[in-house]
Amino acid sequence: MDIVLHKDEPSAGERDAVDAVLGPPDSRWVGALTTSDRDRRVARGGHAARAQRHLLLPVLHAVQGRAGWISPGALNYICQRLTIPPAEAYGVATFYALFSLEPQPPAVAHVCTDIACMAGGAERLCAELEDWIGPKGGHHGSNGAGPGEDPIWLESPCLGMCEMAPVAMVSLAGEEPHEVSVGHAEADDIAALLAGGDAPAPFAPKVPQAGDPGLRLLARVGRVDPASVDSYRADGGYEALRAALEMGEQGVLREISDSKLVGRGGAAFPTGTKWEAVAAHPTRPHYLICNADESEPGTFKDRVLLEHDPFTVIEAMTIAGFATGCEHGYLYVRGEYPLAWERLVGAITEARARGFLGQDIFGQGINFDIELRKGAGAYICGEETALFNSIEGYRGEPRNKPPFPTEHGLFDKPTVVNNVETLVNVPGIVLEGGKAYARIGTEDSKGTRLFCVSGRVEQPGLYEAPFGITLREVLDMAGGVIDGRPLRTILLGGAAGRFVTPDELDVEMSFEATREAGVSMGSGVVMVVDHTVEMPAILMRLAAFFRDESCGQCVPCRVGTVRQEEALARLSNGRPRGSQEQEYALLDEITASMRDSSICGLGQMAADAIESALRKLDVFETGGQR
Repeated sequence: MDIVLHKDEPSAGERDAVDAVLGPPDSRWVGALTTSDRDRRVARGGHAARAQRHLLLPVLHAVQGRAGWISPGALNYICQRLTIPPAEAYGVATFYALFSLEPQPPAVAHVCTDIACMAGGAERLCAELEDWIGPKGGHHGSNGAGPGEDPIWLESPCLGMCEMAPVAMVSLAGEEPHEVSVGHAEADDIAALLAGGDAPAPFAPKVPQAGDPGLRLLARVGRVDPASVDSYRADGGYEALRAALEMGEQGVLREISDSKLVGRGGAAFPTGTKWEAVAAHPTRPHYLICNADESEPGTFKDRVLLEHDPFTVIEAMTIAGFATGCEHGYLYVRGEYPLAWERLVGAITEARARGFLGQDIFGQGINFDIELRKGAGAYICGEETALFNSIEGYRGEPRNKPPFPTEHGLFDKPTVVNNVETLVNVPGIVLEGGKAYARIGTEDSKGTRLFCVSGRVEQPGLYEAPFGITLREVLDMAGGVIDGRPLRTILLGGAAGRFVTPDELDVEMSFEATREAGVSMGSGVVMVVDHTVEMPAILMRLAAFFRDESCGQCVPCRVGTVRQEEALARLSNGRPRGSQEQEYALLDEITASMRDSSICGLGQMAADAIESALRKLDVFETGGQR
């Protein structure tokens, strides 16, 4: 099949950006953009080019970073180099929110307007940006530059910095593109960055418990230099990897199983069972993926660990790779985490240089290396099979299960997928033993849990506590509701979680207790809401989030999220179709349809928070709960 190419050609800068990722084209490419016969011949090219399909996301990032957008000519050149049909490349590029196929200026500010920032001043910030820069998405500013040249600002879903709301991320394109996250953002600071001003110093982690001797997962945050492997080693770093190599693969698997560690992404699947299944599978190679694409509104635990303790994540991945027979790992970081990306690049480079990563680790013949991948603004890629597709260079759409990733995962090979919080438990388990670890927590929930506390609370930040603590105790750790105001509700577990009322604060934070109570810890979100926050606006923002983030692959989710938002809009505007009860009945039908027949968890849980709010809270002022 011939690849039909648009006549537009890339600029020299765009071509350089592509070649920097894919390597220089060989001599067959000379004149390829101007000679149609040669275009066709090369486009039919060999297996080598097609084998680079997995580099599509990195090369799209490279072009976006160089030019600020992906032009038709640049997309053409990418298609030629990778022998991808243009329709497929276009479908991938348009799937991700951080890529633009329309002209954009080099300087763009993404301003979070999601639920934590809504409660933290995003509306005020957007109004001030209109005064400083101009209307949202506008290309005309006050400096007289032509269309397409002035900086612009855009509204964004959650940027994963909820403890510092309101927040923004500034993207600056060019030969040396870079991105800067801004916490507690002010309009003048954002405008200065867009104009080329100096970036602020990296923000300190908001870990109010810092220095507490009882911390396990957060113990090194703020104590160890994240840019220095020597600082990490002086604090006990890489002792766990040495111990793991001494006890052997089976010994590590035994300790992980004895620990009863379960995944911290929400599904709570036993980690030992997953690792053992991949380790025993005869098909080779095996792959390991660290899923750091946390995009759940209200979640920021992985970001804090990646930014301030990257070597622990790398060491944990190396132990996991050794135990499960994986020689290659991928660390997939959400695209809105520029500081995490920067520090991981530095940490991986230093670990390789010192012999802690790559070939012949510690001189013991063990091989394991890590390849970084950057997401591009797609919540659905946190679902493990959608993540596979994204790494492989396809749209981030979930796959049907079975087959399961432990048999047919990345590149159709046995694959271990764990998130950051799960993995950072591993070094401690190896050093102290699985049975000792299992004595922490409750009967079915072992170890400690990270809680992302944000919203209308005195001390927002990342907290760590053993399973079994109550939600009330978590709230007390954070100083309670801001200014001592009455609590209205807490969103527990994130956008896909559920709202709890002040009467439910004594629920135990364990997997078994929250299941029994009909709620979920999810990704560890504890978002506090008082009576200064408009609940209808919160529910509308949740509905808009799921409508935007649905991949569109299955009808129940694609259509159901839209219909859910429409029904909420009618209720918010006081114009229900028929009566409020009829709208509630319609929402119940939509919820049941999405929950029963959506392919993945996004559609299955898209209505959970909204349903719980309508059931427990007087959202639309009916005079009582539904």
